[in-house]
Amino acid sequence: MYKLIRKYLFQMDTEEIHERTVDALKLVEDSAPGKSLLRMMFQVKDERLATKLWGMTFPNPVGLAAGFDKNAEVYHALGALGFGFVEVGTLTPQGQPGNPRPRLFRLPEHEAIINRMGFNNHGAYLASQHLVDYAYSDVPIGINIGKNKVTPNEEAASDYIKCLDMLYSYGHYFVINISSPNTPNLRDLQETESMRLLVRAVREKAAEMEARGIQKKPILLKVAPDMSDEHMRDVVQGAVEEGISGIIATNTTLSREAVQGHHYAEEAGGLSGKPLTERSTAWVKEIYQEVGDKVPIIGVGGIFTGEDAYAKIRAGASLVQVYTGMIYQGPGISKQINKKLLQLLKRDGFSHISEAVGVDARS
Repeated sequence: MYKLIRKYLFQMDTEEIHERTVDALKLVEDSAPGKSLLRMMFQVKDERLATKLWGMTFPNPVGLAAGFDKNAEVYHALGALGFGFVEVGTLTPQGQPGNPRPRLFRLPEHEAIINRMGFNNHGAYLASQHLVDYAYSDVPIGINIGKNKVTPNEEAASDYIKCLDMLYSYGHYFVINISSPNTPNLRDLQETESMRLLVRAVREKAAEMEARGIQKKPILLKVAPDMSDEHMRDVVQGAVEEGISGIIATNTTLSREAVQGHHYAEEAGGLSGKPLTERSTAWVKEIYQEVGDKVPIIGVGGIFTGEDAYAKIRAGASLVQVYTGMIYQGPGISKQINKKLLQLLKRDGFSHISEAVGVDARS
């Protein structure tokens, strides 16, 4: 059904469709019958897919990446769509409009998106008001945090700390985002020593809040795919040494090699979708070989099918996330992927999804 209406939807402005979709989900967010209907239509329940990490249970390994529910307004409704977890944000201390429009571009021939949104959001405090009932969610809720555009890098840690101060009481896990290409110089924070200092400052703030009685939360680091092998190894090893709880691999890419010749190829921003599938899977495998015995990995980038998700799991991802895939495949993407994962597990003789994690990286 979605494929029938996608042609019509793709004639509309990309960002307008997103806003209308969020508005529609708001109607379901506080409707118990509405969420029940979505669960009946989209959820796949099977113990073989349930994943336990960081002391919490993910009912299936397919999550929705940050960027869709920027202000934590519809995470209950998204959980009802069958996702195993939902990540909100990216949130910054102060609300900001993001980069000028247009800033979101479809490349249907490549099943790709270029975005230069620029962390547009209403700010961490307002999001905290939406997150007060996060604990009633069917699935774990992650909170992705970043810095404001006007904050210089030398003061970036203060922004992440401010976010934690307002949000640490909410959500099941946190993500330090220093890998978006759409905030000027943000990726400079991936320089190994800068990253170490930032993670250390965030961990110290978390420890301070835990001392006040707030439950300890896993803190993950999201990395970019555009680093050298050596730099990536330094970053993930350093992050683990600083106490990071997991790695999300990867964010969008600045490379345009796979979409050369397209009329949007020269637009600034991060490229996501099918062109990133193999590249991000290769990074998952490399990161797993470096630190997979120490921290879990969430694989993200170009996941459209159960086979795409399974490749990342076999490469070393304990969980996966989609976003661009949902734009092209529709709201049933989690159901489609999870049903296929069950078939692939049976084919390969695995009794549980955890048995498939990293098998290709260890061979």
